[in-house]
Amino acid sequence: MAHRGNSAAAPENTMAAFRRALRDGADLLETDLHVTRDGAFVCLHDETLLRTGGVPLAAADVTLRELRAHPVACGRKGFEDERVPALEELLGILPASVGLALELKTDRFLEPEVGRRLARVLGDHGALDRTAVLSFEFARCRAVRREAPDLLAGWITMTGALPPAGEAGMVGPFWPVLLANPLYPWLAHRRGLFVAPLDDAPDRLLPYYRLIGCDAVLTNDPAATLRKLGRGPR
Repeated sequence: MAHRGNSAAAPENTMAAFRRALRDGADLLETDLHVTRDGAFVCLHDETLLRTGGVPLAAADVTLRELRAHPVACGRKGFEDERVPALEELLGILPASVGLALELKTDRFLEPEVGRRLARVLGDHGALDRTAVLSFEFARCRAVRREAPDLLAGWITMTGALPPAGEAGMVGPFWPVLLANPLYPWLAHRRGLFVAPLDDAPDRLLPYYRLIGCDAVLTNDPAATLRKLGRGPR
């Protein structure tokens, strides 16, 4: 699972990072999702562009057009033309064989209309059946799934607590939890949960994750991780 695209080779959550991850052979793309003032879904981790674009502009306070007036190169040369992508832009390049994981970063996703619009965007691009919604705040996933029950939901957890029975299809435990409890994937699998550690630099622990039965790994550098797994580009 490519964490914010290939964020090792290109600025995170940009089209350059997503395209690079697809070329690398990632099975899933992970991105963060905010909602602009005019209701657009945008691929952005932080509430503002301060870290990635150098301006203290909050996505929730501006329109998509205003947000995209600013580059988000994360200070990296050669990426000055990168802008915050709208979700539709990412969906437009997503192959039918690649899944999508959307981390819901705002309580706007508690609003029924926002959940309905997200389901509509995903459905219009034929991606509803291969998209998961994730959050540290599981109420956001629960609210979206009320509007789109076929979406897979996942809980990201720092403590290793398991999500409510029957409400989630996957869990992302912070990686030290798995070192402390190697039986965690077995317990999660008994509840029918897919397990992907919260570890964006997993290569040092890949043999261990395989041994204990993790289903996927998150990585900032899909190319390097795939090489460690003995796989190359698609």
